[in-house]
Amino acid sequence: MPLYADVALPVPLDRAFTYALGDLTPEIGARVLVPFSGQRLLGIVIGLHDNPPRPAADSKPVEIKKIERLLDDAALLSSELLELARWIAQYYCAPLGEVLRGMLPLTAEVRRHWVYRIAEQGRRVLYEGASKGSSRRSKLSPEDQNREYAVLNYLEPGESAKLAAIRSATGANKAMLDAMVKKRWLLREPLAEQRDARRLETVAILEHERTENGEQRTLEPKRLPKLNENQLAVMAELAGCGGRELLRELRARLQRRAIPDSSLNTLVKRGLIRLEDAPQAFHITSLASHGKRFAHEHTLNESQTEALASIVAAMQRNTFAPHLLYGITGSGKTAVYVAAMQRALANNKSALLLVPEIGLTPATAAQMVAAFGSEVALLHSQLTPDERAEQWHRIRRGEARIVVGTRSAVFAPMPALGLILVDEEHDGSYKQEETPRYHARDVAVMRAKLLGIPVVLGSATPSLESWNNAERGRYTRIEMLQRVQSRPLPVVEMIDMRAEFRETGQEQLFARQLLEETQSTLDRNEQVIILLNRRGYSFVVMCRACGEKIECENCAISLTYHKHSDESDLSGPARVGARLECHYCGFRRGVPSHCPKCNSEHLFFLGAGSQQGEERLQELFPNARIGRMDRDTVRTRGDMERLLQRLHSGEINLLVGTQMIAKGHDIHGVTLVGVVGADFALGLPDFRAAERVFQLLTQVSGRAGRGDKPGRVLVQTYQPDHYVNRFAREHDYTGFAAREMYFRRAMRYPPFAALANVLIQSEQFEDVLAISTQIGNWLAANRPESVRILGPAPAPIPRIKRIYRYHLLLKSERRDALSALLRSMLAHIEAANIARRNVTVDVDALHLM
Repeated sequence: MPLYADVALPVPLDRAFTYALGDLTPEIGARVLVPFSGQRLLGIVIGLHDNPPRPAADSKPVEIKKIERLLDDAALLSSELLELARWIAQYYCAPLGEVLRGMLPLTAEVRRHWVYRIAEQGRRVLYEGASKGSSRRSKLSPEDQNREYAVLNYLEPGESAKLAAIRSATGANKAMLDAMVKKRWLLREPLAEQRDARRLETVAILEHERTENGEQRTLEPKRLPKLNENQLAVMAELAGCGGRELLRELRARLQRRAIPDSSLNTLVKRGLIRLEDAPQAFHITSLASHGKRFAHEHTLNESQTEALASIVAAMQRNTFAPHLLYGITGSGKTAVYVAAMQRALANNKSALLLVPEIGLTPATAAQMVAAFGSEVALLHSQLTPDERAEQWHRIRRGEARIVVGTRSAVFAPMPALGLILVDEEHDGSYKQEETPRYHARDVAVMRAKLLGIPVVLGSATPSLESWNNAERGRYTRIEMLQRVQSRPLPVVEMIDMRAEFRETGQEQLFARQLLEETQSTLDRNEQVIILLNRRGYSFVVMCRACGEKIECENCAISLTYHKHSDESDLSGPARVGARLECHYCGFRRGVPSHCPKCNSEHLFFLGAGSQQGEERLQELFPNARIGRMDRDTVRTRGDMERLLQRLHSGEINLLVGTQMIAKGHDIHGVTLVGVVGADFALGLPDFRAAERVFQLLTQVSGRAGRGDKPGRVLVQTYQPDHYVNRFAREHDYTGFAAREMYFRRAMRYPPFAALANVLIQSEQFEDVLAISTQIGNWLAANRPESVRILGPAPAPIPRIKRIYRYHLLLKSERRDALSALLRSMLAHIEAANIARRNVTVDVDALHLM
């Protein structure tokens, strides 16, 4: 039997910790509760052995602590997921414990309580007071002093106790216990307890009677005690359901028959009906009704059939086979996903579908629910902790063989996983922006490699990294260049806003041509989408007198003006309901009537966001049924689905919004798409700016002409000759990729080099400068020739949430050299006593702002 366990803990340290097992016999991959640095932490067992930790030559003997509790009888994480976690920790330079914490969304199963335990100083006070009768100087009343002694007496045996137990035994309240903690008489510690995270629901059960030979039988109405007509009807209703029914369903039936709840309550009191709580059965969400619009069977066209055949052939070979499914917008990639997953189920395999943001693509989830019913499990951030835990266990038990989810669903514990699909693989939402900073697309590829199964990356605008892998033969490329039912791609036209200004003599939010064609489209009872990729009303508030911009108190960024919907205009000192808001930290303040710096009343509101766009469109098209889609209107669960339902039904015929409107929505009535100000992003200090703008233009253009009528796209731009706009106009992704690859290769940026962003952060500016200088000097002295270092320099946004930010960019054509340098740097940071929380390593960084 092993004597020790190596436990990975969710702390920012790149090592595991050894604990004694005692009488416990955990499995590798199980959860345990262990003492760590004065607290109790939940960890994962990653190794079992007989070797005690050896102290360093110049240090004291190591005190080996014991595991306090074993939370799982069996391993929760398979050997395959543990191996995947080790790869993530190595590749992304992340602590293994923090990686494993992200793999187990089971926080709802462990409830934390605070408990109190007597400290050594408390014992001395208790014993001295008891033996010598000495009085202590105290501001407390004699009653409270006696109550303190009662607490010490109660805890004297050394066991921990909860607040409720101590209060019941001694009358002490929380304030008194916390005061005793401050005096070091007591220790306050967290206690983790397991709980059943499954949702419970009340079930009504018809009681039975015993026959003479001991058998059970349902009570017959003629053998029942005297019951009135309503009570007999309740008994009959429940008997008709097999003697067991959800209480809420039974009450709904009785309500339809005008039977009062009192009749049911009387039967419960008389023992004829029993109520008990049972684990709630899985219920398909409202996506089921949303999915009724989609057919269960998909008739595939020639290109879809060829794509499916390539995927099925890879599944039959039972080997690792990465595929890039390049399909233009409207080519029917989702139908191919559904058909491939049906083949997986037919072969007794499970399938995983990753989507960027499930709240923005309800149609995809709806199609899965419509096709596979209760076989589907959903994993995404809008679930409560209890719901996530419930779904996770359904997947692990094999009750749900189709999993649809966002990036964390890549860790779903699926038995017999046979196929992984990543929809919109180019989307930046797959990159985790907190430690561990993994990219779910790349993790999906690695998981498929570990399992030896196919993985399919689908997109109309693939990331250049995936496109390069296909060009070099690492991925099999599948092309779908024909829209479903041979529908034509929309005609894309550029509107030169420079000419618009020359001809009108003033800055225009919407070009004349866009307004004219919008009116024509609405007159034909067709729908229009207008992309205005900024939230709020105006994104800069500036003083005309001194040039001061009103910035966030916590971030080095201008506040965005959000106008209350009841306001009529920006003029006048009273702006009731308006606010200035930071989109990074959420800071809000009222709109000042005078400049905070020079007290001038000449404040100028620059730029237009989606809120202003909606207001202007309402003025221009008073008869239009206008909706808005952005983070201000789509906040809670169901907001997106309700908005899309209104769009599908035709209740909304003019939709304005941010990039959320480009996320894969399939609205057949849209024939015109307008794009306003999207090319402003080309000026951002980010080498991926052109790629992001091209993807956005292509994706939003794909919303037009998905029905029987052809589509048209009007793009307002100040750079009509920019190569991004030219290739977007021609729907030429291949040409754009070739041009962008040329620039990336010349500048040695991904995909032709590995890149890492080292971000230094601190609340003290002096600390950021000191740490950045120290790390920069160390990197300069220790870097291999193959690694190029840029910085340290202030980050493009140098302060966020009161945290100052500097960064260094590391590039190398040899990923192994870059990874080794980063690991050595982290070891140097630990040796130099630089707190790990001050240094973030982002491998394959997507966002450099």
